[in-house]
Amino acid sequence: MHALRFSIFVLLFLATSLSCAAGKYFHFTADAKTAYEKATDLRFGEAYALLAKVRLQEPDNLIVHHIENYIDFFKLYINENEEEYKQLKVKRDRRLATIVEKGNPNSPYYRFVQADIRLQWALVRLRFEDYLGAFTEVSKAYKLLKENEALYPDFMPNKKDLGILHAMVGTIPDSYKWGVKLLGGLEGTIEEGRREVETVLKYAEAHDFVFEKETKVLYALLLLHLENKGDTAWQAVNKAGLSPRRSPLECFVMAHVAMRTGRNDQAIELLQLYPKSGAYFSFPYLDYMLGLSKLRRLDRDAAPYFKAYLSAYNGRNFIKETYQKLGWQSLINGNEAGYKRHMLNCIAHGYSVAGGDKNAQQEAESGIVPNLDLLRARLLFDGGYFQKGYQLLAKQATDSFKGVHELEYFYRLGRLLHGMDRYEEALRHYQLTLDKGADSPWFYACNAALQMGIIYEEQGKRTQARAAYERCLGLKPEEYRVGLHQKAKAGLTRLEQ
Repeated sequence: MHALRFSIFVLLFLATSLSCAAGKYFHFTADAKTAYEKATDLRFGEAYALLAKVRLQEPDNLIVHHIENYIDFFKLYINENEEEYKQLKVKRDRRLATIVEKGNPNSPYYRFVQADIRLQWALVRLRFEDYLGAFTEVSKAYKLLKENEALYPDFMPNKKDLGILHAMVGTIPDSYKWGVKLLGGLEGTIEEGRREVETVLKYAEAHDFVFEKETKVLYALLLLHLENKGDTAWQAVNKAGLSPRRSPLECFVMAHVAMRTGRNDQAIELLQLYPKSGAYFSFPYLDYMLGLSKLRRLDRDAAPYFKAYLSAYNGRNFIKETYQKLGWQSLINGNEAGYKRHMLNCIAHGYSVAGGDKNAQQEAESGIVPNLDLLRARLLFDGGYFQKGYQLLAKQATDSFKGVHELEYFYRLGRLLHGMDRYEEALRHYQLTLDKGADSPWFYACNAALQMGIIYEEQGKRTQARAAYERCLGLKPEEYRVGLHQKAKAGLTRLEQ
């Protein structure tokens, strides 16, 4: 009798244990994987339909919460709607609570999914200027990822996130040191992070890896923004299997890399391909990018794209910049009155938080109309049309530029010469910019020091490169400071590897 009772007890215990282990799980089934792909293509309606199917057929599959968070992340990052931010944050908290309370802690996805959700929300919080919240999210995510790494050292999704964190931590500007303290033991280098991401990519070559395309995109952006390897980044993004015709998000990634690497004509071609049907979540920023690309080519028809962006976008960023760009288009088209009208709108609308919006606000408040030749040279440089921009400025007499325009003249020539690989001449013009503008509120001297560091680094002159990067960090312009300092920190980090 005792033996029978014991046997029944054992059977009940095993049944209960198996039920717990197999109860709430994380699994990218075929439908879940397709839902993830639809979410990253911004086809949210189709993603929701598939998630509903997964919920019906597999009510215990918690991976749906991960995919739902991707959708919320893209919505908030693209739209920047503050009311939606508050509502979706409540959903995020419930989502995490469900995963913590009901998820199987013996699954390698248990901690990873929590960490990935927190990293996505760190980016969202930054978008909404919640810097303390962003660093707190990263800190919690990192602890989860490290715990998961100790338990499952070969779990590749974990390495994807850790690689990006390790690459970025050393590039955080000194102005955010208070935030770095919140990150506890998070340390790393760009090289370490790149190696980890490359390990994931190598794994994906031989295995069915759901995050393969996402990892390829992250790798290309790491190369572009942290390694300063534009051509390599362009090659990487072209090998990632992205389709600008199928996905607005993939179009954005390709066009972004093209615009950052002097491939402006290709960016225009890409941005004219993105799908605009009702099946996709609206992505107005692509119209802004197309307007900007056309403006950089000095096309006369960029304005409609900027206006389309203003009409469709209800967020916070790039509003002032867009009015500034509309003003520049007016100047290029010979309409100074139109420029002044748009700059009044620049003052009246939007927020001056992001670097570009701050710069637009300062230009509008200064009342100084840009010098047309310098403006054209700036736009041509940004589009990668270096020879054309140089020829435009080289024929101008130096003494025809006064005040801040003189400072900008030396800076623009330096940038164009740099783009043409005429490094020694570029260095001389950057030094002139530093000599004349180190104490000015403009960004020219700070970026000149950064660019000198980049040239010296490419030439293998590590001592001079370090001095230039440190000089950049020592300058405090009122515009673009955070971005320039982050690039200088990335340069110093590369030199230490």
